[in-house]
Amino acid sequence: MGKSVISHVIPRTYQDSVRLMRISEKLSNLDTIQRSFVAMGTDANKRVLEQIDLLTDAVNEAGANDLIFVIEADSKDAAKGALVQAEALLAESEKKTNSGSKMEVLPKTFEQAYKTFSDANMLFVSVPGPYAALEASKALNANMNVMLFSDNVSLEDELSLKKLATEKGLLLMGPGCGTAVINGIALGFANVLNRGPVGIVGASGTGLQELTTLLDRGGVGVSQVIGVGGRDLSDTIGGIMMKKGISMLSSDPATELIVLISKPPAIAVTQTILKDVLSSGKPVVVNFLGEDEAREQDGILFTETIEDTAEAVLSLIHENSGPFLATNSDTLIKMANNEREQLADGQKYIRGLFAGGSLCDEAIDVLRKYFQGVYSNVSVSKKWALNNGRISKKHSCIDMGEEEFTQSRPHPMIDPSLRQDRILMEATDPSVAVILLDIVIGYGAHDNPTASLAKIIRQAKAEAAANKRYLSVVTHVCGSEKDPQGLRRQEESLCNAGALVLPTNAQAAKIAAAIVGAELN
Repeated sequence: MGKSVISHVIPRTYQDSVRLMRISEKLSNLDTIQRSFVAMGTDANKRVLEQIDLLTDAVNEAGANDLIFVIEADSKDAAKGALVQAEALLAESEKKTNSGSKMEVLPKTFEQAYKTFSDANMLFVSVPGPYAALEASKALNANMNVMLFSDNVSLEDELSLKKLATEKGLLLMGPGCGTAVINGIALGFANVLNRGPVGIVGASGTGLQELTTLLDRGGVGVSQVIGVGGRDLSDTIGGIMMKKGISMLSSDPATELIVLISKPPAIAVTQTILKDVLSSGKPVVVNFLGEDEAREQDGILFTETIEDTAEAVLSLIHENSGPFLATNSDTLIKMANNEREQLADGQKYIRGLFAGGSLCDEAIDVLRKYFQGVYSNVSVSKKWALNNGRISKKHSCIDMGEEEFTQSRPHPMIDPSLRQDRILMEATDPSVAVILLDIVIGYGAHDNPTASLAKIIRQAKAEAAANKRYLSVVTHVCGSEKDPQGLRRQEESLCNAGALVLPTNAQAAKIAAAIVGAELN
């Protein structure tokens, strides 16, 4: 049976990208739907559709402010039915947004919103990149802080916006800032956390989520969580917003301890950042992912993993040495031995499939302590870089939130289906011993990610067993018990499916290494 593609364009109808991604996800889960694309009619989205052979004439003529629907289904009737459902989902979403509001119509422009919400002091920007800088500049000029969730903003525009924000004493978080918690309000992909004495500035979205939720497990809350965007610590930007965040936390009476987390900054930027934290007058813990060893320098604690960072903070807050999160090494070794004894000859590789970019980076850093190298689609080393992230090689860790996977579909934290397909594919490789997974919950994430994931894990294990192999699945859930999905409920679902569940991402990587024969230190 051939496939049918239909499209529909609604002129001059802007919708938030996260809302549209959720609609795409629900459509993709329908049995009769092959692919769906619900987005704004930007040139970038048209290029994506052209690359995947879904660009129709109607969509090609759409403008950047037009809403587009493209459905590929088993039949024309199924495609039409999905289109009707998509419009119904959009209407329902708008109805929920408006529920409880005295307004009949929500503002459609920044100017309208600025007049309507006269007491607001922050704008959350989630529009296509070419328009994001303009909307952010409007807010800054109106003396509002900005969280720039959008990506595809030029480096030149980022520098200009951050200089303007600094002049006005404001925050410009982003571009590509996915996580923040300001005055107790979670923004973007974040978790339900208690208020507390720890202030964090980070250029790492899921790194911030992992750190804050581990602190939450240890009974410590946060004062502010300030995201700055992945390019802030580059030579071009110079850490402008990280320095602004440090300054704000230094003068914040609710912040007793400051934490910095990011990938390693440019060398010149590192020196200026450390100079600022030294003058903060508060204890400081720094995690530049990829550090070779923990150390103390000029009163600053430098840590290796996000788990180490959380342990250091908990020790300082509770005024004792812990550990608070670590699992006893003997316990880890026993768990690993039990898994390894069930492997067949030739099973020797780890395949990490990650929704969180920083969690993928951390896992690679941990695994490299035990193996010569780990292949990845986000490797900074040419030697270990995968030309195609869809094809693993030996030990591999794949960030499935990268653009090569998300161009035509929602992020894996929202829609887990693409990663689930990849699990089944990796499980058919007779050399694979361990599938290593992160599951990120909280605001913005899938409402029950392990419900379908548990089924896939059981299926993958059953297929391996049918071929006289054993498949070890090692997982970690990044989240808090207060999250809508429920941390404990998600962990129990994974355990019941036969997966190992570790309390930190670093421990999950560590036990994966032990299962394939590494000697834990």
